[in-house]
Amino acid sequence: MEKYIVEGGRPLYGEVEIQSAKNAVLPLLAAAVLVDGEVILRKCPRIRDVMNMVEILRELGFRTDFIKDTLRIDGADAANHEIPAALAKEMRSSIFMLGSVIARFGRARIAYPGGCDIGLRPIDLHLSGLRRLGVKINEAGGYIDCECDRLRGAKIVLDCPSVGATENIILAAVRAEGDTLIENAAKEPEIVDLANFLNRMGARVYGAGGATIRIEGVKELHGTEYTPISDRIEAGTFLIASAMCGGELVLKNAKAENLAAVIHKLIEISCKIHTDNGKIYIESRGRISPKLVETSPYPGFPTDLQAQITALACICEGSTVVVENLFETRFKHVPELIRMGADITVRGRSAFIRGVSTLKGADVVAGDLRGGAALTLAAISAEGLSTVTDLSHIDRGYSGFEYKLRSVGARIRRIAV
Repeated sequence: MEKYIVEGGRPLYGEVEIQSAKNAVLPLLAAAVLVDGEVILRKCPRIRDVMNMVEILRELGFRTDFIKDTLRIDGADAANHEIPAALAKEMRSSIFMLGSVIARFGRARIAYPGGCDIGLRPIDLHLSGLRRLGVKINEAGGYIDCECDRLRGAKIVLDCPSVGATENIILAAVRAEGDTLIENAAKEPEIVDLANFLNRMGARVYGAGGATIRIEGVKELHGTEYTPISDRIEAGTFLIASAMCGGELVLKNAKAENLAAVIHKLIEISCKIHTDNGKIYIESRGRISPKLVETSPYPGFPTDLQAQITALACICEGSTVVVENLFETRFKHVPELIRMGADITVRGRSAFIRGVSTLKGADVVAGDLRGGAALTLAAISAEGLSTVTDLSHIDRGYSGFEYKLRSVGARIRRIAV
């Protein structure tokens, strides 16, 4: 186990290069299963979740090679259809493999996926969508066994716009016979990126980014070279860091159009923000309470930035209500923020926050990925010395988090416990 030691209270100045999106790269890696040839991903972050997914590919028989930030994947000799339980339980995104493994090998076996404990994240929509495409599924003994001689296109109406279910159905449908129509599809930018990637490989996916997606099945796909979109959650994390600490930051390789809801909230609390040619400039000019923040599917305020905006609200003037509409236990960071002097009351899915002048340094523990990032932001903005323990969570989604923070003025270092 490792921890951060943080001496807080310093403003942030400088430039930060935003990594490729974790939530885009993982389904792209699943999509690579569909190809017999070589896929090359540029600017691929070596975060823990990506490396776990790469290990799953190796277990399936794919050859992989990382050279700096370029990942080569060769599926010519892949033959295995079983995803090891130890790897599946490390990350929820392993479920993305179901659709593509079935499409490639006609069957798949996977243990129920793991990941951060942020509440119930049922996979019913994934499985019901695959059943509509003709997949026979048996759930027993903690495993999901799938089999299908021939995938056939179908009309699928999702009960809610699930990102994972939308992506899994697309991955299976691209090599199904006939057309597939997904209605009430999720609209996230990462889904658009997956569709663009698949289309570069010869798929026919139309309407990604809208509520209705149509897929015309093809018999085979070919290899390609691709650079994933930038990580809007990492960009949002650094924007909130700047708002908490003060100073001026420039985010390079950041798409402002994918962060509209976040930028609106930060301007609301008196941050000055402008964008130009793939860069976002932010200057913190005070901390008026954002009053109300409600998470919702894209293009609403992202649940993956709820913990970070909660930390910011702790040091804003006035009171804020943060409502978590997507996951029922995503306030695990709150008791740790209270240890730092925050004034927060949680009732059900809502956190009622009364701003304090400053947070105080304390020893805190990261309980999940985004909560760990939020506690790190609280520590670099707080008075005095803090420690943030259990960095394995943060490593799942941020590459070199402490190095980037240190490069713009934060006093933070990583040590073994």
